[in-house]
Amino acid sequence: MAELKPATASLEAQTTKIRNVPIAVTPEGFWCCPSQAVLQKTAKNQNQLAKTKVGASPPASKASSIQRAPTISSERRTHSTPTRSKINSEEQRCLSGENAATNPPKAVNERPQKQHKVSVGFGQLEMSDLKVVLYGKDGVAVKMSVHKNILAENSTFFADKLSRQSPVSSVEVADCDDVEIYVETVGLMYCGDVKQRLIKQTVPRVLRILKVAELLGFRACVISCLDYLEAVPWVGEEEEHVISSVRNLQSENYGVSPVLKRVASDLTTPPNDTFSQIIELVLRSNEDRGRREMKSLVQKLLKENSTTCTSGSSDLCAGTLYRSCQICLESLLTLFQQATDSDFAEQSLKPVFRQIALEADNLLWLAEILADRNAADDFAVMWASQRDLAGLHSKLPVKSRHLVSCVTARLFVAIGKGEMLPSKDTRRLLLDIWLQPLMDDYNWLQHGCRSFDRKVVEEGIGRTILTLPLEDQQTILLSWLGRFLKVGDSCPNLQKAFEVWWRRTFIRPYAEQQGNRSQSGRS
Repeated sequence: MAELKPATASLEAQTTKIRNVPIAVTPEGFWCCPSQAVLQKTAKNQNQLAKTKVGASPPASKASSIQRAPTISSERRTHSTPTRSKINSEEQRCLSGENAATNPPKAVNERPQKQHKVSVGFGQLEMSDLKVVLYGKDGVAVKMSVHKNILAENSTFFADKLSRQSPVSSVEVADCDDVEIYVETVGLMYCGDVKQRLIKQTVPRVLRILKVAELLGFRACVISCLDYLEAVPWVGEEEEHVISSVRNLQSENYGVSPVLKRVASDLTTPPNDTFSQIIELVLRSNEDRGRREMKSLVQKLLKENSTTCTSGSSDLCAGTLYRSCQICLESLLTLFQQATDSDFAEQSLKPVFRQIALEADNLLWLAEILADRNAADDFAVMWASQRDLAGLHSKLPVKSRHLVSCVTARLFVAIGKGEMLPSKDTRRLLLDIWLQPLMDDYNWLQHGCRSFDRKVVEEGIGRTILTLPLEDQQTILLSWLGRFLKVGDSCPNLQKAFEVWWRRTFIRPYAEQQGNRSQSGRS
């Protein structure tokens, strides 16, 4: 390993005080200047320490001692000296703190008088032929001792600066946004394998290096950063930051497509076949836990995505869902017919009942998705037309059929909340065919189905009834009243709907007559 030793600067002993500057070591293993916050904190602490020692003379035995920046031991220096041979050594030199001349550079007359200055050296310092001075926005100035050939070879920015005039002994960079990363990026120009140096870095730090490398025209570093980002996992919000940073490079010939392929496909149309495959896999699953968790996840993702889908992709999703609904309905009717067939062996009914529960649960899930997407009107039409299925409903044990009534209840809730707007005929047919089976299963639903919300379902049924013409409301509610007076809580409580119908039937006509008479009397 190449020798690491402190950078030196010409200091006038009579006017300059050497300050102990904290030095940070990056995960890559080379030295770099500390962050601006650390510099300012150190300067503040040292100012306070100096105030406490004003007027006190140091002991004679320590008169010659001077505080210096951390250095590497002489034993290690002696051991590593023979390996030093090339200017572009991949190991960078140590840093030392220094307090430069009290006056700032003439080119920056308006800068604050007091600045925190640090000197940084790279490669073989005795062969350094260029000074690069960085002025941070927070009063930090860093002077780097570098080599013209290294910077010109790796950076189009420095190549342009050095080609404008000759000889050039120093380059100044004003208002540097990220001094720490700027120094680290210049240090990477002395490395043969930049990507290897980035391995232990975090994604946010590599993005900072990528930004500076692009500004410097350091192509090898930009490509190494892109290779790193293409291979490393992105966690949480890192994905958005990576995509935003990488897309800014698309105009340049850096080859950003491998990074973007992680989040963007070459296909221009929605992957409808993949969506159909996912839906089919979930619907055909027989494992309760995996089935339940994936249904919840897919439904959540579809709900999140419903606001951003284009009309074309939304239609494709709805088409896939309705095809699945039709398949499930056909399968459910076949299973009902098998379960009610007198010739069907009783020992074979258990798997049939299990499959009935799965298909009913599938239909309930599909109805939930369609209702969330405000696209369930056609499903209501499909369900209202299942007269044969409803006719077989009462022939099955309530334990095996109750999930079918959950589908009916979900449709009533959706209509009551305005999540779907089926026609008047569809609403009436839905009530005529499926309200009675729902009442038959109501007691079981209350006590045997944990997801069943009685108040919500009763409100949905009542509101659906009240959307019909007054004569239809009367027919349905009088039929309900006869059943409610017989079984009580084993039947939906539609008293609120009954109260509204009562007022519409017995109070509103007379109130309107009174209003008309009063208006005619005034005229």
